[in-house]
Amino acid sequence: MRLNIITATSVLALGLASTAYAVDINQDGAKAIQQGLTRLLPPEAVRDGFVTVNPAGTRYEIIYDFARLLNSIDPASFAISGLTPWSMFATPQDSGLWKIDGDNSLDVSGHVKAADQSKTDFTYVIESLVYSGVFDTTIRYFRSGDFTTKGVRFSSKTDAEEVSASVDHSQYKLTSSNGATAGRTNFAASGRATAFVERISGKQVPPVEIRADTIDFAAAVNGLPAKEISDIVVFALEHAEDKTLRPAESEKLKATLRDAFPLLTSLSETIDLSNFTVSSEAGSGVAKELTYEVSIDGPSNAMRLGVGLAAQQVSFDSPLVPAGYSAFVPEAMQVQFAVANLDFAAFGEEFMKVDLTRSNASDDAGQKAAEALFNGGDLVIDFPKISAVSSVYDAEVSGNIHGRIDSAKDYSMDASILARDFDKTIAAVQDLAKTNPDLNHVSFGLMMAKGFAKTEPDGRQRWDINVARSGAVTVNGQVIKGAD
Repeated sequence: MRLNIITATSVLALGLASTAYAVDINQDGAKAIQQGLTRLLPPEAVRDGFVTVNPAGTRYEIIYDFARLLNSIDPASFAISGLTPWSMFATPQDSGLWKIDGDNSLDVSGHVKAADQSKTDFTYVIESLVYSGVFDTTIRYFRSGDFTTKGVRFSSKTDAEEVSASVDHSQYKLTSSNGATAGRTNFAASGRATAFVERISGKQVPPVEIRADTIDFAAAVNGLPAKEISDIVVFALEHAEDKTLRPAESEKLKATLRDAFPLLTSLSETIDLSNFTVSSEAGSGVAKELTYEVSIDGPSNAMRLGVGLAAQQVSFDSPLVPAGYSAFVPEAMQVQFAVANLDFAAFGEEFMKVDLTRSNASDDAGQKAAEALFNGGDLVIDFPKISAVSSVYDAEVSGNIHGRIDSAKDYSMDASILARDFDKTIAAVQDLAKTNPDLNHVSFGLMMAKGFAKTEPDGRQRWDINVARSGAVTVNGQVIKGAD
């Protein structure tokens, strides 16, 4: 969950928690909510009426007047027009939860001027934003919710570059459940965006257009200490201007962090794009399906961060790819890698040693925390599968690398390479070498590699490669290079 969303919902919780549940909707309740919502706001925002709360039948109406929030900003450095107040409705439930509803839109334009006097003009349009959810002030987050947008458009323009992006329609659904441990919560989210388009152009950048018919995503995080994370965000907002903390404040923060560790037990996210297209003056590339995945799992003292990317039915149309080389452009590819054996427990323990009452407390804390996270500096990278397929090759690599975060030379590697129809690959390179003699050494190298290969039961060629920390290299047990 993104920090800005958690920040907003933490502030929302401060307001809603100020009012008793299942009581009559009245002005006193509205005043209590308004005071809670403005607790962390600058005094001028409170004075100008950025947030107002009114009784509205069986619920409260919360109005955010964004224009009033900007009254103190110099219009020469930042100006915006078209801002109108947003309303959301909060209805107390007998269960102690709150139902939150809203239906708003946005159509603004303006400019931002940086310190170097460069100017950016922007527009931002949301034709419709409709949402309905159930909010829990105990965990300070939504227990469930449905969010829908239509007609989202954004553009920005500077002297050097122009960017625009749009999404026709999007929908997002959130659900939650109690975690396996008391006080922990599991969250799951899914959604879809349609007709995504982004265009980039500039003086130094040829025009580029990126498109996707649909973007589907699904995410889940388990064992999240939602209340403690919200407490940490509120604490950070309250002390944002403080260079150091008093001893009591430092201990309060560390106590909250102790309660929050481990921050999660697992996390997963998958994003699927259909008919993903990138077009430019240099040509275009299309992937019928493009998938991105990220995951975190395992015990807190040995967690694994995995990342995956896969593309199916890939095609290129570009004069930069000569006709003779088109068969070597992959039609499908997959990359999976992971950073393993991450010790988040030791990382947290190292952070607890930091003296937050000193302004220079973090000078060497980052390095010590990094060493603790990587088990004293050891780096383990797994690549379960890296593959590419075209009409003339079908290759797959898997293995792992063990190294150090403080050295690029101290490492070892075990890898396996599998190739199907390897003779077809050699023949394709030899045919291309007839018009490009420089490829003869590539053809010779491939034939040498075939001599070291083992043949798998399915007919594929296999090479098991080991690179020792000493520099020695073996392929299928044969020494290719001795130790340095």
